Amino acid sequence: MSSKPPIQKSDAEWRKELDPLAHHVLRNHGTERPFTSPLNHEKRRGIFRCAGCGEPLFDSSTKYESGSGWPSFYAPMPDAVATTTDVSHGMTRTEVLCAKCGGHLGHVFPDGPRPTGERYCMNGAALKFEEKK
Repeated sequence: MSSKPPIQKSDAEWRKELDPLAHHVLRNHGTERPFTSPLNHEKRRGIFRCAGCGEPLFDSSTKYESGSGWPSFYAPMPDAVATTTDVSHGMTRTEVLCAKCGGHLGHVFPDGPRPTGERYCMNGAALKFEEKK
């Protein structure tokens, strides 16, 4: 992310607002263990929002079962995410961040389904689901 996101908070402020796992993932670029998020099994219609700031990130119509162990989507909502290069863990990956608060969401890979061919592999701890009524 080349510029600063619109929402800027201190680490103390984030710690007060987020549970420990969400803080670890969103603010420290952590990763939850695979197959542990209840959002892996979420099948209802709705919107997946950033757990940090509430920004709408993914429509449920773009979610699919990738088998990776993390909620996966083939496309984000327009202007919802930003990307940067992540060279941690001895590899180069494309990191996905919330465009509004800069929170780490996961990574995007070029092995997803049509129509985009992309797999947005997101940490469930970084997301909150809002069902469409």
